[in-house]
Amino acid sequence: MDTIGKRWQAIKARIEAAALDAGREANSVSLLAVSKAHPANAIRELFMEGQRQFGENYLQEALAKQQELNDLAITWHFIGPIQSNKTQPIAQHFDWVHSIDRSKIADRLNAARDPSLPALQACIQLNISDEDSKSGTSAAEALALAEHIRQLPRLRLRGLMAIPAPTDDPAKQRAQFHAVREIYQQLQSAGHALDTLSMGMSEDFPAAIQEGATIVRVGSAIFGARIKPTTEQST
Repeated sequence: MDTIGKRWQAIKARIEAAALDAGREANSVSLLAVSKAHPANAIRELFMEGQRQFGENYLQEALAKQQELNDLAITWHFIGPIQSNKTQPIAQHFDWVHSIDRSKIADRLNAARDPSLPALQACIQLNISDEDSKSGTSAAEALALAEHIRQLPRLRLRGLMAIPAPTDDPAKQRAQFHAVREIYQQLQSAGHALDTLSMGMSEDFPAAIQEGATIVRVGSAIFGARIKPTTEQST
């Protein structure tokens, strides 16, 4: 029987193979299970298999699942677009945020993070393909935003996140991920102690791993087809 656990194991094996093919350590890439639009019981099932990091896009949906699963030691990642009025609950209820795209959002997350909690682990989202339909800062603005985040005591800048334009051309896939890696390296050269490249999803993570991804975000290939999302389309 094709189960969540078996699909998860198959994805982990593919991630390890892609890392080795890229000349990297097999464990150099982490799997973030994207559980948006999937029920809490599916998350619990995968947790029992050994998965610990889960990504959510829709805030209200995520908060409900967090409450139902509060007996589990899950590391929660917020990976969706962030509206200003959602920064407080995101700062209070997540361990990571991958989608900071402007200084205003960073400031609000920093102000809302409880000082008793560890610093919020943060990634800047790049709109590497300059798509009007996607959130993210431009490559030209990434350095200034990184410098701004570095001054915020309740955030710890870990790296970059990107969702390149979909393509069936492997060369174009690699080129887009390579462009993200170049900006990442520029930020490192500017003195930022980055260690995270969050890029690659179900359809393209092998190409992302070839270009240095340290976190790949996989949902449907593990959980199956998503349930139709709620009216909460943006967060």
